[in-house]
Amino acid sequence: MAATVRFHRAGGPDVLVVDDIPPPRPGPGQVRLAVVAAGVNPVECRIRRGEVAPVGPGPWGLGTDVAGYVDAVGPGPGRFAVGDAVFERALGGAYDECALADAVDLLPKPAELPWDVAASVAITGETAYRTLGLLGVTGLGGTLLVHGASGGVGALAVQLAVIGGARVLGTAGPANLERVRALGAEAVAYGPGWVERVRALAPDGVDAVLDAAGAGVLGESVALAGGPERVVTIADRRHAATHGVTYSRGLVARLPMAEVFGALLPALVDGRVAVHVAHRVPLADAARAHRISEAGHPGGRIVLTVRPG
Repeated sequence: MAATVRFHRAGGPDVLVVDDIPPPRPGPGQVRLAVVAAGVNPVECRIRRGEVAPVGPGPWGLGTDVAGYVDAVGPGPGRFAVGDAVFERALGGAYDECALADAVDLLPKPAELPWDVAASVAITGETAYRTLGLLGVTGLGGTLLVHGASGGVGALAVQLAVIGGARVLGTAGPANLERVRALGAEAVAYGPGWVERVRALAPDGVDAVLDAAGAGVLGESVALAGGPERVVTIADRRHAATHGVTYSRGLVARLPMAEVFGALLPALVDGRVAVHVAHRVPLADAARAHRISEAGHPGGRIVLTVRPG
């Protein structure tokens, strides 16, 4: 039997329970992972609360970001063998001792990449890379404004944009301004007067805006960027259409992970891009991990630890 975190009904963090179930069998093109660590993302709290419909009949598992060892391989030729260390995306839940994955959604984990970082970078990495591509930031040579620059997606976007040669301004709360500066951005405090603070640093406005905060900033961001085509949000679906802004959602527009990590992985390994893991929580305490996430501003990534790496 294998421990898996599931919920049988929508609700608060306490609906998460640990069930012991038979380990899943991988089908063609799939592998089963002995999970070392799994990332916790805000969307999983929304699914648990019932705000986003889970897939299929309950009870439901949670989680996508995963890192572990291959411990079973499905029928037919495959890319991986038992014992290989891999990471990226689980199929049908990552909060598990044993998780399934499509082999195409996995990459070999370099020895230099810590398990907790590997387990927390798939969704945020793909989102940051995809949205910067939509904004044409690579080779921009101009100024990018990132709202929510201290969050999971925002922090990666800041670092990738800096590597790509952009000047980056990043908004954040007072407690995270130094962290934003450490990422390579010029920090701007949230709250009333943020537009004036941005204009003090960039009197002619900015060339592009990534909204990873969803704090009702789209109208002002369009004005700063000179048009809605220069703004992308991942956090304010409700108001995006009103302002003519692109709302980019990974479930619809996800890029191939090989493309994303072809660019991102070397930077993670050599230290040009860093992922800060702020909370490491045992699998059995998944409810506590969700409480931390829902409290807001966790200060970095949240990872469930499952077994030693």
